Amino acid sequence: MAKHKPIDLAAARKTLEALRKQVLAATEQGAEAAQPVELDQQRMGRLSRMDALQGQEMARAAERRRELEVRKIDAALARIEDGEYGWCVRCGEEIAAERLQLDPAVPICIDCAQGAS
Repeated sequence: MAKHKPIDLAAARKTLEALRKQVLAATEQGAEAAQPVELDQQRMGRLSRMDALQGQEMARAAERRRELEVRKIDAALARIEDGEYGWCVRCGEEIAAERLQLDPAVPICIDCAQGAS
């Protein structure tokens, strides 16, 4: 197996922390869109309510994706602290630095990712 480039843990931590801040900021901004839809038939027509409900559900789905992303980032930060960052959580092989540059929170190597699909 070819030797991968060494991983700069300080840079990875900084990138992950910045990503976490971005996701949390997006969560705060998206909170208003996920608020319950007012069902006042005098103020809003049926189609407008349907649009509002659809928008609300889309906002909730986006919120769930952001929550998963924060958990993924937190897990990567924990792997840095534990000395396990850069190693596949599934097979234990080294994750290519290039892969980590594309997604610094990725927990598995490309071989395991391809096997999962």
